Amino acid sequence: MALGGGNFTLQNKVLPGSYINVVSAKTVSSEAQERGYTSMALPLNWGVDDKIMTITQEDFLKNSRNALGYDYTAPEMKGLRDLFKNASVLYLYKLTSGGEKASCDIAEALYCGTRGNDLRITVTNNVDASGAFDVNTYLDSALVDTQTVAQASELEDNDFVSFKKDASLTATAGMDLSGGTNGTVDGASHQAFLDKIESYTDINAIGVVSKEETIKSLYTAFTKRLRDSVGVKFQTVIYNYNADYEGVVNVKNSVDGENEEALVYWVTGAIAACAINKSNTNEIYDGEYEVKADYTQTELEQAIKAGEFVLHQVGTDIRVLSDINSLVTVTEDKGEIFKSNQTIRVVDQIATDIARIFNTKYLGVTPNDADGRTGLWNDIVNHHNNLLQIRAIENFSSADVTVEQGETKKSVVVTDNITVVNAMEQLYMTVTVS
Repeated sequence: MALGGGNFTLQNKVLPGSYINVVSAKTVSSEAQERGYTSMALPLNWGVDDKIMTITQEDFLKNSRNALGYDYTAPEMKGLRDLFKNASVLYLYKLTSGGEKASCDIAEALYCGTRGNDLRITVTNNVDASGAFDVNTYLDSALVDTQTVAQASELEDNDFVSFKKDASLTATAGMDLSGGTNGTVDGASHQAFLDKIESYTDINAIGVVSKEETIKSLYTAFTKRLRDSVGVKFQTVIYNYNADYEGVVNVKNSVDGENEEALVYWVTGAIAACAINKSNTNEIYDGEYEVKADYTQTELEQAIKAGEFVLHQVGTDIRVLSDINSLVTVTEDKGEIFKSNQTIRVVDQIATDIARIFNTKYLGVTPNDADGRTGLWNDIVNHHNNLLQIRAIENFSSADVTVEQGETKKSVVVTDNITVVNAMEQLYMTVTVS
């Protein structure tokens, strides 16, 4: 990050930037960023190597074969179909980037991975032009590219292969590409992803599809560092991991099949896309996996106390029991309300939006005098009034925000008191009959 950010204890920061503490009350433009941005690192059989791929919901529907090697309806895309039930954008990294590319005499797969072994090139004599050849590229049985050329040097690379321009073209029934392999998935490949994704500041949720404790620990440490030290606000969704931290959502349910942790896909999309004035509590699971959700009432109560995000059976539906994160241990600075993901969405939105307003409008531009601080105060108040209007916060007045000069001529100190609104979850009713 080029700018400083995160929490502060003393006003002793070196880097220019926004340092924002979000704490519980001691017992007693204001534009909001669009949500739905997710990120995952997955063991793919196809895709761009060693880079973050940006895939929108529309891209996934229309172009998943080109980008990921499989049609939208393919079994290999099941998890991502679950993710995009709610997510709008996915920053995707291929963990298997260190493999080999499949090849044949006249072409090489564009990317490494086993999917390249399903490519096939045919060369036939063109029926209209003497000495010309039709060069066709197939993925499985689907024709994905066709070119008519006189020699290999005229061939243009397509979405699946790069052609060997010095090859000799002769009519052939077909040449299968072979030798494609997936790279090894290990801690190093996950770390490579985290190094690349760190500069993406618009992510709402990162999903971790892994059962390995070391990988879960790696992502948890990454999440804590970026949230608390760098000031990048997002939540990480992990299967069966008691992080005891508001930035980590601990998914309890497993699913039938090989990848018991696959519910992470759907939960990641749901966490990322949920509006700041909404909750995922009681949301119906509309994905494709068989979710194990037959818990007793006692087990569900224990799950809530343990900070587990759990889905349960309600009639024929599978629903989210409570939209909570993994925080269990409460303190004076982080009280019970910080267990609610709706609370985290609101405070994360505030921290992100105010930092963006300050960094783009005030940092290095606006004089730190009474008028300059009043401008910042106005922007924060307007921002909060928008949150008040959509019922994300309540009981707010302009007097709840103060902006003062800090301990140096360059610093400003903001004090901000808000009351977060949460969706109703419990009804206590007394009916008196006479």
